[in-house]
Amino acid sequence: MSKVIVASLRKWSVPIPSDPKELYELDLEEYSKKGKFRIDSTPTLRILNKACVKTGSTSPWMLCPVTQVEETKQMLRMIPILIATFVPSTMIAQINTLFVKQGTTLDRHIGGFHIPPASLAGFVTISMLVCVVIYDRYFVKIMKRWTKNPRGVTLLQRMGIGIVFHIIIMTIASLVERYRLSVAKSHGLVKSGGQVPLTIFILLPQFVLMGTADAFLEVAKIEFFYDQAPEIMKSLGTSYSMTSLGVGNFLSSFLLSTVHRITKKHGDNQGWIRNNLNASHLDYYYAFFAILNLLNFIFFLVMTKYYVYKAEVSDSMEVLEQELRGATSTVEASQNTDGFVTVR
Repeated sequence: MSKVIVASLRKWSVPIPSDPKELYELDLEEYSKKGKFRIDSTPTLRILNKACVKTGSTSPWMLCPVTQVEETKQMLRMIPILIATFVPSTMIAQINTLFVKQGTTLDRHIGGFHIPPASLAGFVTISMLVCVVIYDRYFVKIMKRWTKNPRGVTLLQRMGIGIVFHIIIMTIASLVERYRLSVAKSHGLVKSGGQVPLTIFILLPQFVLMGTADAFLEVAKIEFFYDQAPEIMKSLGTSYSMTSLGVGNFLSSFLLSTVHRITKKHGDNQGWIRNNLNASHLDYYYAFFAILNLLNFIFFLVMTKYYVYKAEVSDSMEVLEQELRGATSTVEASQNTDGFVTVR
């Protein structure tokens, strides 16, 4: 990828031929030996095609084959989609921090059994597993009738559904928190920070829906980055989804500290987020996240509108060998003594 970018910049002023066949490309045999597929030139990110323009130099930092350029394009095309997954990835941090912290302020008893607040995160996993089965067994079959897509919906559409769930989740979380704060206030528990007389299971909907969202977004995200990455860069494509999670955690910490600092400075000198949740305003913070996810969803829609899916490539080596034989076959002709041409 670095070679393609450097070669394109070094040949910035070089015109691109109108005929893609004039661009530099290796023979099909070269790719066959390496077990790779050759990729034709595409009009997207056309500036990178300058790396394929023949100028005399054969240095790999000056001249790159079309396939190498197209592989680089595929990785670069996914970056806007990757950026659009950063905000949704912050949601995982909310489950393990603020959602659990809320649980510590609620009644966690069922009879004589004490429920650890963090155990509610198990409902995310359970919900996700159940929804994945329902998705594969029923949702795909139903949607195939409408979309004629073997996947039911495209991977980007599946990710979009997950993002919509995130908007719904944070809206519900904000309303539930507002109700919890009203009960805490009515029982005089704001300053003391005591346990609110509400069952911890009022938080269950947001945990269950988070698992549903993951069945759409997280599964599709991993599959998308793996599927759309070039054959020789599948591991790098997988790392995109891991990068999304990592950046999401950092972004969550940044947003939390920034919101706290701003609201403390311009609010009542205490901020929305305090150690005493009964005196905090997590409902405002969750509403902020709902709006942030909505804005991110709009950004996601714009990015998906201009995204060009990778061309489908057959994974069958037999097909590749047949194409290779057809491309390398030669007609051997010999002229006999009678002046006729014999073709064999």
